[in-house]
Amino acid sequence: MALAALAIFSTAAHAAGTAPLERWRSYAGVSWEPSKDGADPAPFAASVSAPIAGLHFDAQATAYVSTPRLVSAGAPATLNTLDTRVKTGPARLTAFPSAERNAVAGVPDQSLRNVLGFHVDRKNGWLWALDMGFVAGESEAPAGAQKVLVLDLKSGRTVKRIALDGVADRKGSFLNDIAVDERRRVAYISDSGMRSAPNNMVGLIVVDFASGQARRVLDRHPSLQVEAGVKVVSHGAEVWPGNPLLLGINGVALSPDGRTLYWTVTTGTRVHAVATAILRKADAGDERISAAIRDLGAVGGNTDGIVTDAKGALYITDVTRNGIVKYEPRNGTMSLIASDEGVHWPDTPAILPGGDLVFTSSSLNSHFAGSVKSGDERYDLWRLPIGKRSARLR
Repeated sequence: MALAALAIFSTAAHAAGTAPLERWRSYAGVSWEPSKDGADPAPFAASVSAPIAGLHFDAQATAYVSTPRLVSAGAPATLNTLDTRVKTGPARLTAFPSAERNAVAGVPDQSLRNVLGFHVDRKNGWLWALDMGFVAGESEAPAGAQKVLVLDLKSGRTVKRIALDGVADRKGSFLNDIAVDERRRVAYISDSGMRSAPNNMVGLIVVDFASGQARRVLDRHPSLQVEAGVKVVSHGAEVWPGNPLLLGINGVALSPDGRTLYWTVTTGTRVHAVATAILRKADAGDERISAAIRDLGAVGGNTDGIVTDAKGALYITDVTRNGIVKYEPRNGTMSLIASDEGVHWPDTPAILPGGDLVFTSSSLNSHFAGSVKSGDERYDLWRLPIGKRSARLR
């Protein structure tokens, strides 16, 4: 899809009118310092290098966020809880499960080094943390650093560690997002392969909790790969002109019954799906899996994170049109349902316990390009009322 076409899509979406979005929380950077006498804590000195990216809520509406170490390795933690009772000032973060467990210098196969995608498992009371392994400044992830750590939400202890070195490349992989079937205890991981661009080493990784085994499928498959000729556009401008963003499979999500896996490609235009039953078959090769993939259609813009609600509708962040696209599996419709010019790179969407959708917006493309000045960073949480109990969680 050409740059001009994406601009037309953006204009048309606003002209058609969409549901209003609420800037639910707006933070001037981040802080790991405690508050004194109710005053705002001092922001982290390198807050501009610690943008909020991933977001999920537990059953009590406690927010967990990731601050990936992609711009700098200096953030005190890469996985945190966020105090959403505070609406402005620096985002008040607490390292989860602790600062020591988030130490870059810790044992690589045990310490959380660089988390972007993670999943809060409300059924089992766990958090599945996907560790990319490498941090900013490293050309290769240390041995053992690529992993999934399943953590107990209450105690923070490690319930299980699942190694990924055997199914991911320590130099070329970019372990981006994770979706978890909480009943079957099976996780699906997107490998965007961005560190090996332009020939991205994309793939999908299937992780089984019971056996502790991980399996790579659809290695370099076209449905996961960067689409030829596609440019990533945000706010009417190409992202990183001259050094274009080449990001393969990014967001992954499961239907409520765990039977369907959805995914999108950031440097792409479409949504795909496949039955998880075939992914869980150890003897199913890529040819057989490939034949089962369904192309669900064009989103309308470039994408990042995705999530499903309790009724099975799929919500997709549209970074081109600054909003949310909804795909309805019952009738196959795809539509932009919310958009706002104040949204700068909508990243991870999550569902509150009451059913409403909240997503992060932190100008990630600008942060990764180094074009945000210290003190100008803004990390927003936007909210879209789609549930019935939204009034309780304001």
